[in-house]
Amino acid sequence: MADARCPASCGELIQGWIAGGEKLVSCPIDWYSEVEVSEGEPAADERPLSRRMLQQVIDYFGYQTGDIPPLRIDCRSTIPIAKGLASSTADIAATAIATARFLHRSLDECQLADLCLRLEPTDSTVFRALTLFDHRHGTCHIAHPWLPMLDIVILESADTLTTAAFHHHIGTGQLRRQAERLDRAWQLFQTACRSGSRRKLGEATTLSAAASELFLPKPAFDALLRAVERHDLFGLNVAHSGTVVGLLLDPQRHDPGRLIAELAQSGVLRYYPRQHVTRMVPGGVR
Repeated sequence: MADARCPASCGELIQGWIAGGEKLVSCPIDWYSEVEVSEGEPAADERPLSRRMLQQVIDYFGYQTGDIPPLRIDCRSTIPIAKGLASSTADIAATAIATARFLHRSLDECQLADLCLRLEPTDSTVFRALTLFDHRHGTCHIAHPWLPMLDIVILESADTLTTAAFHHHIGTGQLRRQAERLDRAWQLFQTACRSGSRRKLGEATTLSAAASELFLPKPAFDALLRAVERHDLFGLNVAHSGTVVGLLLDPQRHDPGRLIAELAQSGVLRYYPRQHVTRMVPGGVR
């Protein structure tokens, strides 16, 4: 038996047309998909992509049919699906590492990212550092080792949206029109990482979220911006191809409960019936 776990992501810190193509920086959070690989017959409710990943890893290391016994995948995850929380990346990345461990082999971050990309667009939560990543082709990954100390209030909409459905409706021409704003967000993000400024990070994420409004408007977005100003939060971020919103808090200054109560009183939470309080953590599979 071998196991692994991969964090979810509260949308993206930034995403859009950056440096000549569509890229993102995920926002890894303290919420995990945990996967166990063991000898046994597959479960009836097994996730198809996880099975495909297991077989990919077996093939990657050159094993032949009959070299290993039947394997069972058990996935434990409460990450909501199709909300922009990187649930699928968490499942398949954890499956890949658990499978490699079962085989007494290892995968580095780049190998893992490549295997995930063979199945679907992949969040940069597969990297330990905050990483600008070409999530569709894997041609770019630029790591920034800074980890800001942030609490995040996640506002979960009842609506769902898959990444595939988003890209079916949004073309590169539309993304390119926001390139200037995303370049500014990317510059702010790099400045934040170099200086360790959570305030600059919030400026970058908020700018990227505002650019995303052109493609995928979030309910009560202006009211949420006002709440950021009123409570002097660092900023907000969104799932650029999903439906969640994150409010970026200082754990030493802000009270998540008070913020949620005020949003409920103002009527904002009728659009976001579920809320979660979490924190940013390093990415990468444990």
